[in-house]
Amino acid sequence: MVEPAEPSALLGAGLVRELAHRLGIRPTKQWGQNFVVDANTVRRIVRVAQLDEADTVLEVGPGLGSLTLGLLPAVSHVTAVEVDPALGAALPDTVADLAPRHTGRLSVVTADALKVTTLPGPAPTALVANLPYNVSVPVVLHLLEHFPTITRVLVMVQLEVAERLAAPPGSRTYGVPSVKAAWYAEVSLAGTVPRSVFWPVPNVDSGLVSLVRRDPPATPASRQEVFACIDAAFAQRRKTLRAALAGWAGSAPRAEQILRSAGVDPSARGEQLGVAAFAAIAAARAG
Repeated sequence: MVEPAEPSALLGAGLVRELAHRLGIRPTKQWGQNFVVDANTVRRIVRVAQLDEADTVLEVGPGLGSLTLGLLPAVSHVTAVEVDPALGAALPDTVADLAPRHTGRLSVVTADALKVTTLPGPAPTALVANLPYNVSVPVVLHLLEHFPTITRVLVMVQLEVAERLAAPPGSRTYGVPSVKAAWYAEVSLAGTVPRSVFWPVPNVDSGLVSLVRRDPPATPASRQEVFACIDAAFAQRRKTLRAALAGWAGSAPRAEQILRSAGVDPSARGEQLGVAAFAAIAAARAG
C-alpha cells in the first residue's frame, strides 16, 4: 500500500516511480506512456477543463492515476479506459489508497479507446485526458463520433498536434485534423505544458486543446461523405482543388463543376477552406 500524504493525495515523482516499481511497470513507446509527475499540472488541467460536480468524465490512458486522482473530487464519476491490463487492474487500488472517499466514483474499462463504442455507467459529458502522442487525433475524433453526450473536451497532446488541431484555415499547420475536429466542435489551444512534468521525459513539449461541441455544418451530405472530401483535398496539398479532387469526383472537369456549384473557386487549395465549405462541396457532389 502507498501511504497518502493527505486525505486525497496527488501523485508526485516519488509516488509515480514507487507505484511503477511495485507494479513492475516500465513505460512503453508502443502505448505512448509518459506519466504526469507534477501535481500542479494536474490541478491546472482540472481547472482549465471547467468541470462541475454533475459531470461524468471519460479519461483515456489514466496510466498510474495522476490525472484520475485530480478528477475524482471534482466530478460525479470518472470512467477510465486503459489499454494496459496491468495499469487498469492497479488503478482502483491506487484510488482506494490515495482517495478512499471517492472510490465509488471510478469505473475502469480495460480496452483500446479506438475500439470503444459503448461504456458502462452514466454517459460521459466530458473527455479529459493525457493522450498518448501516437493516437491522440484518432482517439479524439472516434470518441466525439461515438459519444454525442460529450460536450466538452480538454486533452493534453504533443504540442505540434495541439497546434494542428486548433489551426484556422490558411495557417501553416491547418490540415485534416483541423477540419475534422471543427466538424464536431469549436477548437482552441488552451495552453502549453513543458516536457519536464512527465516521466519518462519526452523529447517534445505538450499542449492543452479545448473542444466545445457544436452542431456540424448544415448539409445533406453525411459526415462520411464530407470526411472523404477532406481526405482527398489534403492528400495532395500543393495542388488546386480542381486537381486534388479529380479522383474523388471522377475527373478534373467534374471536380471543377462540383466546386463551382458549391461556390468554391476551383483554383483554391484545401488549406484555404473551412469545414462548412467542405460540407458544401460534398453536398454538391451528392446532389
